[in-house]
Amino acid sequence: MFHIATQEEIKRGKVTDVYFERTVEILKTCGIEKKVKAEVYAKNLPRDWNYGVLAGVEEVIKLLEGLPIDVNILPEGSIFWKNQPIMQISGKYTDFAIFETPLLGLLCQSSGIATAASRCKIAAKDKTLLSFGARRMHPGIAPMIDRSAFIGGCDGVAVVKSAQIIGEEAKGTMPHSLILILENPIEAYKLFHKIEPLPIKRIALIDTFGDEKFEAIEAAKTLGEDLFAVRLDTPISRRGDFKAILEEVRWELDLRGFDEVKLFVSGGLNEFEILRLSNVADAFGVGTYLSNAPVIDFSLDIVEINGKPLAKRGKKSGHKKVLQCKKCHKLLILPEKKEVDKCECNGELLLCLKKLIKKGKITENLPSPQKIRNYVINQIKDLNLKVE
Repeated sequence: MFHIATQEEIKRGKVTDVYFERTVEILKTCGIEKKVKAEVYAKNLPRDWNYGVLAGVEEVIKLLEGLPIDVNILPEGSIFWKNQPIMQISGKYTDFAIFETPLLGLLCQSSGIATAASRCKIAAKDKTLLSFGARRMHPGIAPMIDRSAFIGGCDGVAVVKSAQIIGEEAKGTMPHSLILILENPIEAYKLFHKIEPLPIKRIALIDTFGDEKFEAIEAAKTLGEDLFAVRLDTPISRRGDFKAILEEVRWELDLRGFDEVKLFVSGGLNEFEILRLSNVADAFGVGTYLSNAPVIDFSLDIVEINGKPLAKRGKKSGHKKVLQCKKCHKLLILPEKKEVDKCECNGELLLCLKKLIKKGKITENLPSPQKIRNYVINQIKDLNLKVE
């Protein structure tokens, strides 16, 4: 019915580029079995991004579980940089070759979305950030989009299924359609308040028919202390100076004693617009910028064959050791056998990649989305990353 691959088809390696199937057929027919070491990294990052957030690890581990291979990988949610190995695979090439296509797909798109979300979170700081982007992409991948956005820093997601998967309550406001069908914003506010259970925050959409300022005042008068926020989703054609509109709404609400009512904004937001509006807006709903985030262009390359360092031109051969200083956060990428005791700042060096699969078996429990999200936010804070 829908143009998507099933989980079983992905797990069986059916979503693969045909030349991998042909390569495996040739090697097996000729009885050629060689152990290789391969690594995954991004040579460049999209846009002007100077870091990435790794996502999709849980799916990759489930994809490769049961294969007679070893997998070392950065913990999901780790900050990474270009030219840094984020994953290493050791085993017979014919055992994992057909999984290169889905493996990269899982990492590339998830990591792009998580990175975009992290940049929005940096801009929003401690203000609420919600993922509204599922409607811009195929519904079959909506949970992946929202999970990646959540672990990247979003405080919540709007899609019901996505929220179930990450163990959160779906979050949202009200649509224009409710107001249009009732032909009256005030009636929509009243019915929403009457019918929806009280734990759901009352957020009134204030730009369907009239001026945002006057609809905000009417919403506040109608719901009083029960009104949590007003949402502005003003069309681009009517927006003008959006920040000035927000400031005017804020002024009018405060003037009438509704200073506790928050301003929720959505529509065409990215990290730079969030940064521009952050001193007046209290919450942000980001859609297309997250779901349409550029993919991280990871590639998988063989770097060692039967113990011999060997890689194609443009790639550094040999299995590598990825270390990061606990003190200054400097990253070191060294040949596997090279020993280094301390960083040049005298800080302790820690291995970045963890063994999550050993001979086909998952070696430890995978973290929850909430734990991964906290890990991302702590790294952003500790590394003092800035939106430039």
